Amino acid sequence: QVRLTESGGGSVEAGQSLKLSCTASGRTRAMNNMAWFRQTPGNEREFVGAWPMFGDSYYSDNVKGRFVQSRDAAKTTTWLHLLGLRPEDTATYFCAATASSKTGAVSVKDYEYWGQGTQVTVFP
Repeated sequence: QVRLTESGGGSVEAGQSLKLSCTASGRTRAMNNMAWFRQTPGNEREFVGAWPMFGDSYYSDNVKGRFVQSRDAAKTTTWLHLLGLRPEDTATYFCAATASSKTGAVSVKDYEYWGQGTQVTVFP
């Protein structure tokens, strides 16, 4: 089993930045791709970006150019840098991981492992 733990959420004003972290523990050798999703109350979980084991990271159009992912050499920690935050970025952000190394996975069902989420609130 893989356990994911997020941190780094908080409340900021529009235009400011945050850095989210996600650390994997447990059977991390079973884990390949990592990703970030976000969710607001009453809405479905929305893809933000992913860092596949092989290949380049990719992002949703909503955050492309503002959010940047990075991953450590051990491939067990990923960071999401949220730059130029907007009120519409307010959500609970979830880290996800999968044993699959397939690139282009943007659906919730593509990921087996999930963190508990960290809240990001952006004030106008």
